[in-house]
Amino acid sequence: MQLFYTIMVEMRKNSILELIRFVFSVAAITFILMRFVLLPCVVQGDSMYPFLHDGDYGFSFIISRNVSINRFEVAVIKVKDSKLLVKRVIGLPGEEISYIDNRLYVNGNYVEEPFLKEDVSTSDFTIKLSDDEYFCMGDNRNISRDSRYYGPFHEDIILSTHLLVIYPFGDFGFK
Repeated sequence: MQLFYTIMVEMRKNSILELIRFVFSVAAITFILMRFVLLPCVVQGDSMYPFLHDGDYGFSFIISRNVSINRFEVAVIKVKDSKLLVKRVIGLPGEEISYIDNRLYVNGNYVEEPFLKEDVSTSDFTIKLSDDEYFCMGDNRNISRDSRYYGPFHEDIILSTHLLVIYPFGDFGFK
């Protein structure tokens, strides 16, 4: 009977140690993923409509931001009041960005924006970006608070790019 009791105690100790190892491993993997790979985010408002919708929940990719930030990618930006914005990258470092008659010009050359709806209006302006600035705008230009409101975004406050919407399921996919 003593042998059976000893075996049971030893099995219980092993089970508890295995559970502790498992919980620690899951916590470590989750920390690494959320710190260096994925950023959970929720789209707030209609500034990216119809491409993204208010309440869309998903994950943005920190790693892709660290590789490069490209024109027309969706980016997650942390602004002064610690709020996260989801906007589209329009202008890259060192470029001159102009809107004239609702048309985008980069360094004087017209660039088509196929993701925009026809009834979107953008006031005329011109801005020259420095070597560490990006110009980002919402797709729903009429109501978006973006670089026109906050000014150009420095690369250190662009947290991630691309967005995998996972909820609601009808909007599931890479954006």
